Amino acid sequence: MSAVRIQIGRHVARFLTSETRLEARRHLKSLGRRLVGKAPTAHYFHQFDDPYSELAASQLDRLRDEYSIHIECHAVPHPDPAAAPQPEALRDWSRRDVALLATRMGLARPGNGVAPSDLRSDATSLEHGRALRERLGHYLGATFFFEGEWYWGIDRLHYLESRLAKAGLAPQARSQSPLTPPELRLAPLEHPSDAKQSPPTVEFFCSLRSPYTWLAVPRIRRLARHYGATLQLKFVLPMVMRGLPIPLAKRFYILADAKREATRLALPFGDVADPVGRPAERGLAVLNHAIQRGVGEEFLESFLRGVFAEGIDAGSTRGLGRIAQRAGLDRSIVRNALSDESWRTVAEHHRNELLSTGLWGVPSFRVSGLPAYWGQDRLWCLEDDLIRHLT
Repeated sequence: MSAVRIQIGRHVARFLTSETRLEARRHLKSLGRRLVGKAPTAHYFHQFDDPYSELAASQLDRLRDEYSIHIECHAVPHPDPAAAPQPEALRDWSRRDVALLATRMGLARPGNGVAPSDLRSDATSLEHGRALRERLGHYLGATFFFEGEWYWGIDRLHYLESRLAKAGLAPQARSQSPLTPPELRLAPLEHPSDAKQSPPTVEFFCSLRSPYTWLAVPRIRRLARHYGATLQLKFVLPMVMRGLPIPLAKRFYILADAKREATRLALPFGDVADPVGRPAERGLAVLNHAIQRGVGEEFLESFLRGVFAEGIDAGSTRGLGRIAQRAGLDRSIVRNALSDESWRTVAEHHRNELLSTGLWGVPSFRVSGLPAYWGQDRLWCLEDDLIRHLT
C-alpha cells in the first residue's frame, strides 16, 4: 500500500471512528424520528440454524418489556462465504462458544430452536431479509440494527441497551445491562508457584493486521504475567493476504466495533495506518527476530499500537524503526530481520497449527494444549483454563 493511500486511509478511519461524529449522527437520527412521529424501531436479523441467533432471540421479549422500542424481525440465509469463511469450522465453534457464553451469562443453553414466532424460512422471506441486511450494511445473523448502528449477538447487546437508556427509552432505569461482558478476575492463587505444577503455556495466534489482536495483546500479556504463564506468540499472515477476501461491509463493521471495544477497554484506537501487504510482511520479519531475542511481546504491542492508534506507516523505514526502537530493537537488528525470509515458513507452520485447533481466525489462544478459543472477548475463557491448570 502506497504512502498516499495510507494517509487517505488514516483520514477515513479517524472520521469513521470519531466520537463527535458518532454522537452527532445519533442526535440526527433521533431528531429525524421524533420529527416525523415514528416509533423507535430496531431491526433484528435471525438465521434459523445459527446458535448465536438462537441466543440473541431469547432476549427479544426482555428487550420489548424493558425498553420503549419496536423490534422488527427478519429471517436471513447463511452469510456469503467471503464474509464467513470456513463454514463447517464456524458451525462447530459457534455451538461450543455459545454454550460457554450462555453458561457464563446465566442464560439457557441454545438447542431448542428459539426463534421469533412470526418469522418464516421460505425463500422469499430469506431473500427479503438478506437484501435489507445488505442495504443497511451487514452480513451476519444474530444482528441488531438501530438508527445507523449495528450490534452483533449478545456480546454487543449491552451497547444497544446503553444507547436506548441514554436516549430515554428505558422507562425503568437500570444501572447496566444484565449482559455486561465478563471482566478478567486476576484471581489471587494460594500456590501459584507450586514446584510440582509446571508453569502453563499460552499459545497466542496473532496477526499484525487484526484490530482485535491489538485489543487482546495488553490483557493477554497481563494474564500471562499474573498466572506465571509462558506466552508463545504464533503469528500468521493476515486473512486477506492468505487469499480470504474481506467484504467492505465487514471491514466497516469491524472498524466501528473495535473502536467501541477499545473505548470500553481504555485503549487508544482510530488513527489507523493499514499495514496490509508490505508493512505487515516487514513487521512479521522483525517480529520473528524479536521473539528470538526475547522481546516479541514488546514488539507486537508496539507494532499494533503504532498502526491502529498512532497512524505509523510500518512500510516506511522511519515508521518501522520507531516501532522497533521502543521495543528495544536497534536499526542493525531491523536490517538483519528484513533480509531474512524465514518468517514465511514460520507463519505457515503457525497457520497449520491454528487450523488444527479447529479455528482459522485471530486472535485465538489456548492453554497448554487445551481447546482453543477465538476472539478478544473470550479472554475470560483463557483465564478460566489458567486457573484450573494452577489449582
